[in-house]
Amino acid sequence: MFIKIVVIVMLVLILASLFSALVFLFKDKGPGNRTAQALTWRIGLSITLFVLLMAGFYFGLIPRQGLGLFR
Repeated sequence: MFIKIVVIVMLVLILASLFSALVFLFKDKGPGNRTAQALTWRIGLSITLFVLLMAGFYFGLIPRQGLGLFR
């Protein structure tokens, strides 16, 4: 159950970072790096989620049949 919550929270954070990058893209008319920073955060969060999923599968926190979200 804990791993499901972690995955959902990470996905929400990834979407929030992507949305903030979109907002910064439209707000910052001049040279700014907030969009690039938000997209960098999104990439970092995505890689972290991937590593956590792989580690969870390796250590047995995620069973072979998956997370069981759609049962």
